[in-house]
Formats: sequence, C-alpha cells, structure tokens
Amino acid sequence: MRVTSLIENETEAGRDDLACEHGLSLHIQSGDTTILFDTGSSGAFADNADALGVDLAAVGLAVLSHQHFDHSGGFGRFFEANQTARVYLRDCKVEDRWVKLLKVIKKPIGVDRRLFTRRIERFEYLKADTEIAPGVWVLTWIGTKHPKPKGNAHLFVERDGALQPDPFDHEVVLVVREDDGMVVFSGCSHSGILNMVDTARARFPDDRLKAVFGGFHLIGLPIFNTMAGTPDEVEEIGRAMLERVDGVTYTGHCTGKKAFAVLAGVMGDALLPFSTGATVEV
Repeated sequence: MRVTSLIENETEAGRDDLACEHGLSLHIQSGDTTILFDTGSSGAFADNADALGVDLAAVGLAVLSHQHFDHSGGFGRFFEANQTARVYLRDCKVEDRWVKLLKVIKKPIGVDRRLFTRRIERFEYLKADTEIAPGVWVLTWIGTKHPKPKGNAHLFVERDGALQPDPFDHEVVLVVREDDGMVVFSGCSHSGILNMVDTARARFPDDRLKAVFGGFHLIGLPIFNTMAGTPDEVEEIGRAMLERVDGVTYTGHCTGKKAFAVLAGVMGDALLPFSTGATVEV
C-alpha cells in the first residue's frame, strides 16, 4: 500500500512548491484500488496532487471521514477533476456545526450544505459497516470503551435552534485490508483513536494492524497550541497504541505539536509525522 499526504497543516521539509492548510487529505493506493480520503479545507489539495504526480481523475472512490470543513472543503475541486468516483460517508443528517472558544468566539465548522445539494448523485450514505471495494471497509459503528478527546468540549452541533455537544455520529473509520495486514485511517478521531482502532481490531480480529494514519484531536485551543488532556493521559494513549499497532503510527493535523511530543516520548520511532507531500509504503 502506498499512502501520500496531499495536504496537511505543514509541508515536508524542502517542499516549498506545495501548499499547506489546516486540513487533511490522503491518497491511498492498494493494489488496483485508489482512494481519496478527505479533501482538506480548500482546493489546494488538488494543486498539490498535480505537483506530486497524483492523478485525481483516476481515483476510484472517495471517503469523507466526518462532516467538518477541513476535511470536505475540496470536494468541489475533486468533482471537477473526477467525473465518476462515489463519495462514501456515514448516513447522518447534514447539520450546522460550530466551534466555541473562550466563551466569545463562535465559528461555523461544518460542511458546505451546497456540496450535497449540487452533487447529490455523487454521495453514498452508509448505515452500517460496508465493504465499498474489495478489502476496503468503511466502519460506521465505533465503540465507546475509551474516553473521547477532551478537545471535543469546544465542538457543537445545532439542533432545534440550540447548540448541543456534537456526538460525532457522522464519523467513520476507514480500514484497508491486505494480505499482510490492515491499515486504519481516521480523519480527526473525535470518537477517540483507541475506540477507532479497537473497533477495527474487533471487526477483523485475525488481521495484523500494520499502520494507523490520521489526526487524534489532542489539541485544545489551536490558537494557543494547547493540549487537551494531561501529559499522563496522552502518554497512556501512546502506550496503548504501541500495544495495538505492529508498525508505525502516522499522525498530525489536529493531534497538535505538544501532544505529538508527548506521544513521541513514549512511542519513539513507532510514531511519525505525515506532513504535506510525504509518501510511505506500508
């Protein structure tokens, strides 16, 4: 499997030709199957794809990890480049979603509703765990054994005219299974990365977990680069990931620099950043 980061918060060293932004988009090649996982905040991921030699027109299918703008903002550009690929997402009502910070800052962070009305034929809503291509699974049920990220406390959904804590019933886990094991992909892990990993392991108990990709939403207030949770809590996540993942965990985006440093102190070389332009074989 070959995974390329089309956009992330930062760029690989020496790649001044690539844009970065608060968002995430990954291109996944597994055998003959090509997958686009999220599209970042804007169309910049498509420009990066051109620079990286990634043909978006050849993508066979796409997955939206959850209904936030920083993962869905580039789908307009994707539809311009690709005329056929379906976009798979969890069957959940499209609602207004917000972030509230310091009691005075309130910003919309949901998907652009016009995306779904203009290109309704391109979206496939999933009500249950589904194999969308041979060996490619979208899991819609996510366990709740482990705590969700404390940073979720700032995230809301608007229902019946009032803001309520977002339950993230629109989030999915992408699992790509190959002969030598499976790889788990998460956009932001609002459901908790351990819950998402354990869900995949329970669904496919005989598969070796050879890698994990995604953001872990361990950042608190992005404008101040704070960490949500204590160092002990984040270290425990790192130790738990070491127990579950045979290979490397690639993270960034909403994990946050402080949490990444804490995780790295526990996980060592089993944890790596995955900035814009990075490509790995797993």
